[in-house]
Amino acid sequence: MKPGPRNLITDVAGLRVGNAQDEVIKTGSTVLVGDAPFTAGVHIMGGAPGTRETALLAPDKLVQQVDALVLSGGSAFGLDAASGVADGLRAQDRGFRVGDQRVPIVPGAILFDLLNGGDKGWAENPYKALGRAALEVASEDFTLGTTGAGTGATVDGLKGGLGSASLVMDNGVTVGALVAVNALGAVTMGDGPTFWAAPWEMNSEFGARGMGTNDPSTEPRPEARLGENTTIAIIATDADLTQAQATRLATAAHDGMARAIHPSHTPFDGDLVFAAATGAHAMPDADFDALRLGHAAATCLARAIARGVYAAKPAKHDTLPAWAEKFS
Repeated sequence: MKPGPRNLITDVAGLRVGNAQDEVIKTGSTVLVGDAPFTAGVHIMGGAPGTRETALLAPDKLVQQVDALVLSGGSAFGLDAASGVADGLRAQDRGFRVGDQRVPIVPGAILFDLLNGGDKGWAENPYKALGRAALEVASEDFTLGTTGAGTGATVDGLKGGLGSASLVMDNGVTVGALVAVNALGAVTMGDGPTFWAAPWEMNSEFGARGMGTNDPSTEPRPEARLGENTTIAIIATDADLTQAQATRLATAAHDGMARAIHPSHTPFDGDLVFAAATGAHAMPDADFDALRLGHAAATCLARAIARGVYAAKPAKHDTLPAWAEKFS
C-alpha cells in the first residue's frame, strides 16, 4: 500500500471536500460531496454523539445512498450545517426523487467547540450558512489543520484540526480518511512531540518524530472539561460495497482512532465514523479484500488524525497551543 497522489480523501475519484470557517467564532463546517450519490454507513463508539439522519444509514432502511456527508463544529447548533448543504444540493436539482420533488440526503455529525476562546455571541445560528459555503467551494484539493470543522477543535493539551490521508491498496482499491480531531484524549505521547500514530506514518507526513516512549502505568488526566469533545471522521473508498459492508468498514476504521488517540471512545466523546463507497472498483476476493480494506481504513484514519493536529495553526485567543507552536 502507498499514499495516493494527494494523500487526501479526494484520491477516491468522484469525491470533493469543501471547508468554511469563521475565525472570530473559531468554528467551521466541512462537507464531503460526490459527483453522484454514494453508498454510506456509520458506526458510533463514543458516549456523547450528536448526529443527523444516521438512522437512515442502517442497511434495512429505504434509502441506500446519500448525496453528501457533513462534519461540523458548534455542538447541537452545528447540525444546521447539513441544512445549508441540503439547500445547496436542492438548488443543483440533486437528491432522492419523490414525485416531482428532490430531497437531498445529507447525514451529519458535530463536535463541541463552544468553549475554545471564540466569540459565540451570534444573533443567528451561523452553521446553515457555513454548510452552504463549504459546499460551494468543494474541490479535490483542500487544506488541513485549522480549517473547516477542525477550526476550533482541541485535544488534550493542544489544538486539534482537520486531517486527511489516503492509501492505494495492492488490488487497486483506493481508501481515504477525513477527520475533525477534537478529542478528550491525547494524540502525542506524554509531554513530547511524538504522535501515537507514529508507527503508521508514511513519507514523514507528520514530522517524522520517531516512535517515542510510552509509560503504560500513566493514567490519563485530560485538561479539557468533560463533554467538550468528539472526533468525527469519514472513511471513503472506490470499492463496490453494500450498505452493510460500508457499515462494517466504518466499524473497522475505529481501530485507527484507538491507535492515534489515548484514550479514545470515552463516555465524554461522541466518536463517530461514516463510511462512503462510490462503487467504481469491484473487489474480486470479497472476504479477504474486505479484511484488507478495513485494515487500510484504520491505517488511514490514524495517519489523518496526526496530520490534522500537526497542521494546526496558532490563532488569536487560542486556549491551547498548536503542535507546531509548542514543539518546533
